[in-house]
Amino acid sequence: MNGGALRADVAVRLGRLDLQARLDASPEEIVALVGPNGAGKTTLLRALAGLVPLEAGHVNLGDLVLDDAAAGTHLTAERRPVGVVFGDHLLFPHLSALDNVAYGLRARGARRGDARRRAGEWLERMGLGDHASSRPATLSAGQAQRVALARALATGPALLLLDEPLSAIDAAAKGDIRRRLREDLSGAPGVRVVVTHDPVDAMTLADRLVVLEGGRVTQTGPMAEVTTRPRSPWVARLVGLNLFRGRSGGGRLTLADGTGLTVTTSVEGPAFALVHPRSVAVHRHRPEGSARNTWAGTAAGLHLESDRVRVQVDGAPPIVAEVTPAAAAELRLADGGPVWISVKATEIDVYPA
Repeated sequence: MNGGALRADVAVRLGRLDLQARLDASPEEIVALVGPNGAGKTTLLRALAGLVPLEAGHVNLGDLVLDDAAAGTHLTAERRPVGVVFGDHLLFPHLSALDNVAYGLRARGARRGDARRRAGEWLERMGLGDHASSRPATLSAGQAQRVALARALATGPALLLLDEPLSAIDAAAKGDIRRRLREDLSGAPGVRVVVTHDPVDAMTLADRLVVLEGGRVTQTGPMAEVTTRPRSPWVARLVGLNLFRGRSGGGRLTLADGTGLTVTTSVEGPAFALVHPRSVAVHRHRPEGSARNTWAGTAAGLHLESDRVRVQVDGAPPIVAEVTPAAAAELRLADGGPVWISVKATEIDVYPA
């Protein structure tokens, strides 16, 4: 196995997708690649695996060059020290769990007896030794996922890629399987990259996030940094926050449409303003009090989330508030209609854009 860090600069065009993304990852971390549908996450993963050719750029894994478009270098998928686990597992239905794991080893030149021995060892490591003779149809979704992971890990990949690994798992079982997967990934050598659309999966499995939007990386960093300092509306929605972008100066953040927010900050110039929905008060009539930001809007939708109700308010600017179910009932927010919003200046977190 050729170890080392992943250094990738990938340019691919597929239909309307124009992917130009840089992705670096070290063996000391688990990286989650997140972003909206159509952002290019799976295409980037497939390019790293050698399943999609590059138009430009390079993919290096330590000192091994997997792709170099300018030099005409392209290592085929089967020659790469890369393991891939897809969300639907792609196990061979006619083979046992043991033979599914052994298949990856056989494809890389291992003798049949040696491949089956090593496959058995990996099933034992995954807690599936008793299921070696089972066909995929008799396995649970979580067991099938672990067989697929064992097949990928058995080859000793320097790069492990997982594409929506929990997408086929039902909600009731997902919590336990997610924890087990984190343990499996933490013990795996090499670089590990997980593609997911689920923020809980990303936050549970990964040490660092890479955000891909419209074929471009818009933010990357440790989990805490990205979730507390989002740099795009999509990331803010991912973690349930309101994000505004404008120009800060003189105690005010002026937005692109000319509206603004009164803030308490020393930040000057282009800036983001972050507002937690719980800091947003909703009223049926114009409020009186100390809040320095008030504006009219329309209650456009409700969503129950745990013990809170999230209220989408269309206005200038639009914003999401969180209230208690009792407050939502008292204000009759389910009926929609005009409302007033108030946010204290001290509740707005401003940081440079």
